[in-house]
Amino acid sequence: MKVTVYGPGCANCTKLEAAAREAVKQLGIEAEVTKVTDVAEIAKAGVLLTPALAIDGQMVLRGKVADVSEVMSLITSAMDGS
Repeated sequence: MKVTVYGPGCANCTKLEAAAREAVKQLGIEAEVTKVTDVAEIAKAGVLLTPALAIDGQMVLRGKVADVSEVMSLITSAMDGS
């Protein structure tokens, strides 16, 4: 599984990245968490509002900082859809 956080490096983006990493840890799953800060790459992904979160290339959150439990729920839903 690949979890991607999109954001230019602001405080909210950092919070979402931390929540994503903690969610993966608490779920005990094998997942790569990456952060995209390059504005061109963010735009290429179609992100207009940051922070944003994608799971396996599917955008699941835009313009909002989710807490750990919400990110865990998004990851679990993505796993159930597989």
